[in-house]
Amino acid sequence: MTELNAVLAIASRDVLKLLRDRNRLVFTLVFPVIFIGLMGGTLQSNLGRAAGFNFIGFIFTGVLGMTLFQSAAQGLISLIEDRENDFSQEMFVSPISRYSIVFGKIFGETVVAFVQAVPTIMLALALRVPLTPFQVALLIPAGLLACLLGGAFGVAAMSLLNSQRAAQQIFPFLMFPQFFLAGIFNPIKVLPWYLVPFSLLSPMRYAVDLVRGVVYTGRPEYEKVVLFNPLTNLLVMVAIFAGCLVLGTAVFVRRETNR
Repeated sequence: MTELNAVLAIASRDVLKLLRDRNRLVFTLVFPVIFIGLMGGTLQSNLGRAAGFNFIGFIFTGVLGMTLFQSAAQGLISLIEDRENDFSQEMFVSPISRYSIVFGKIFGETVVAFVQAVPTIMLALALRVPLTPFQVALLIPAGLLACLLGGAFGVAAMSLLNSQRAAQQIFPFLMFPQFFLAGIFNPIKVLPWYLVPFSLLSPMRYAVDLVRGVVYTGRPEYEKVVLFNPLTNLLVMVAIFAGCLVLGTAVFVRRETNR
C-alpha cells in the first residue's frame, strides 16, 4: 500500500505541473491543428489520390502515437531537474522502492500525455476521420502502451545525461529522427536499405504502428499503412519497455547513490 501511495503521489505532482502550465496547455490545443489540419490537408490535396489513402487519417494516427510517446518520454526530463534541485534526493531517502519512484514518474507523464491526446482525437472526429466508438475505446489501451514505452525510453535516455542543459540539447536528437523513421507523416513501407536498421531500432515506430493498426483494422488501406501485426508490435514494445526501464532505473539510482 505504501508503494502504491508513493506512485500516486509522484504522479499527481506531474499532473498538477501540467494544469499550472498555461503555455503547455495552449500548445496542446494548437499542435494537432498544425500537423493534422494543415499538413494533413495539404498532403491529402496533393498526394492523397495517388497514395490510395487519406493523409488526414494517416497523419492523425501518426501524431496521436507520437504525442503519447514523446510527451511521456520528454516529461521524464524532470528527473534531471529534480536531481539538480535535490528533490530526487528527498525521494530516494524515503523507504520505498526505487522502481516505484521511477514508475510514479512514468505514470504521471502517462496521464499528462492522455490529456494532450484528447484534443487530437476531437480534431480527428471534427475532420471526419472514420472512427467508431469501438476503435476509440481500443485507442485507450494502445495509447497506454505507447505512453509506457515512451516513459521507459525517457528514463533510459535521462539516466545517461548529467544535466538539464545536456538533456535539452541532446534529447531532441534522440526524438527528431524518429519522426521520419517511425512513419508519422510519411509512409515507410519501402525505405532505402541504409535506413531500414535505424527504423527498426526506433521505439516510436512500434508505438505509432500499434495505434495505426487499431484505427485501420478492417479497412481496405490497412496493408498500405500498417507495418506489423499488432501482436508483433506489442511483443517488441514489451521487450523495449522492460529493457529501458531496468537499465534506466539501475543507472539513475546508481548515480543518485554516488552523489
